[in-house]
Amino acid sequence: MRGMGNMQGMMKKMQKMQKEMMEAQEALNAQLFEGAAGGGMVKVVMNGQRQMLEVNLDESVVDPDDIEMLQDLIVIATNEALKKVEETTNSTMGKFTQGMNLPF
Repeated sequence: MRGMGNMQGMMKKMQKMQKEMMEAQEALNAQLFEGAAGGGMVKVVMNGQRQMLEVNLDESVVDPDDIEMLQDLIVIATNEALKKVEETTNSTMGKFTQGMNLPF
């Protein structure tokens, strides 16, 4: 019967960890991440769910004769914001899987 107490304790710990993970994920999803390019002339804002919420362009970067540069700056800013989301997600959620040998 002693093993049942250990099992119940482990289940309670798992439930607590699951709740903490859900809370951390919700907080992460609500967080905003900004990527910038061209010295801040192009800015992209995303949330933790990797949804783009805003694209802000400085008027000086909008050149009808050089659309490719603007496109490149938007891609760079977007990738920077995505990288920030990924890094924060890994550091936040990694706390819960630390020490576990989980396959990816």
